Amino acid sequence: MSIIDPQEQTLYHQLAETLAEAIHNGTWLPGSRLPAVRRCAAIHQVSVNTVLTAYRLLEDRGLIEARPQSGYYVRGVLPSLRARNGHQSQVRTPGSEKLDLIDTVFAAQNHPDYINLSLACPQNSDFFPTAKISRIMASLLRREPGLIGRYALPPGSQRLRREIARRVADLGMMLTAEDITLTHGCMEALQLALRAVTKPGDCIGLETPTYFYLFPLVASLGLKVLELPTDPQHGLSLDALELVLREQRIQALVAMPTVQNPLGCTMRLEDKKRLAKLVNHYQVPLIEDGLYDELQFCWPLSPAVKAFDTDGWVLHCASFTKTVAPDFHVGWIAAGRFSQALARLKSVSSLTESKLLSETLGLFLESGGYDRHLRTMRRRYATLMDEARGLIARHFPQGTRATLPSGGFIFWVELPGQIDCIDLFHRLLQEKICLTPGALYTLSDRCNSAIRLTCCYHFDERYTWALKRTGELACEMSGIPPGIA
Repeated sequence: MSIIDPQEQTLYHQLAETLAEAIHNGTWLPGSRLPAVRRCAAIHQVSVNTVLTAYRLLEDRGLIEARPQSGYYVRGVLPSLRARNGHQSQVRTPGSEKLDLIDTVFAAQNHPDYINLSLACPQNSDFFPTAKISRIMASLLRREPGLIGRYALPPGSQRLRREIARRVADLGMMLTAEDITLTHGCMEALQLALRAVTKPGDCIGLETPTYFYLFPLVASLGLKVLELPTDPQHGLSLDALELVLREQRIQALVAMPTVQNPLGCTMRLEDKKRLAKLVNHYQVPLIEDGLYDELQFCWPLSPAVKAFDTDGWVLHCASFTKTVAPDFHVGWIAAGRFSQALARLKSVSSLTESKLLSETLGLFLESGGYDRHLRTMRRRYATLMDEARGLIARHFPQGTRATLPSGGFIFWVELPGQIDCIDLFHRLLQEKICLTPGALYTLSDRCNSAIRLTCCYHFDERYTWALKRTGELACEMSGIPPGIA
């Protein structure tokens, strides 16, 4: 898949992406020889130097290797994850054991001495447009020093809401500034949405696996959970969802149709249309988490489900914490028919967002710098994803499978040999390595042999060692040697 608009790519980037897609979809299998440089140049009608540069780029991403006097060969790549059969949807409530494990993971993620393989937020400032944001903020304060003394009452900064409404047209959403309420990050948007559409004792549908911090959130609101099967390639099972909607078993649904956390998958366009049609027909609110929508590797971007919402039953939530400025913690929600109820809840919750931070973000979006930044990040994360998958293919047990995400920097890995990944997590903590066990992402026991990894860090010596050490320990625990079967 092309990770940026082809018109924005150099010829060698275009060629590298074409070959990478062929490798990922199995056209070029592990061990197969790529066309000789001159032949490849003739096939694609580019120069020899363009082919050599593209091949070097693929080498850097861990997808191919040069063999002396022989040519370029596809390296071993991880097998993709397959959907599981036999999922039984049961109503559950998050228990204390699950919530305690979440607390343990958070504590480890925040420990400065630990090597983090799991925190879904880049820890280096060069992943974000720090210098430009700083200049905009400094200039804004010089021109309007009184900003720090003002409240930005709901719905929040007009400038930022106008820019959000303009940008989401790329995701198929036709919104105005008046349709949008600013929130304290995406997590508050999700919380306000749940409070607006449910009451204690209600049951909500969740993908499985799903973002683990939804469990303490629903527990705090007195809600029950019905987990719905989710395909690692195509997302939420709409057949299973339609059945529970018909039986009126859930009062709301929370889902990530685009770049799902933790699987990284994106629903097909026809499935997104069907999902919007289902929730509108059965009048069950869908809380759509669009946190990673703008980090999709494809272009044009796959639209949000909200783009197909006819009667306002989709509440779309997002934020800038993964793309621009985590510490700003500025998010937003387009709540459809629930906008008025949500605005009231925002007023009695956190009330305001920072005027200074919101105006700074609004000016940054106006400047056009955001689009350039996103293009850079998409390329970077796609490269890091390939490098991480290459390391896992070489150092994790034979039979390890992983998702091939459609964007972002998160992927899901399933280990062979019935490895207990909670045990793996605790043993790695003793070596000051932190990952997140798959058991966190479901209330069932279906993901005990899985882990979620992130690749939004520099692949320095510490990170690479930690990933290799995780594979070594998994090999020890399973008794299975490393490498691809």
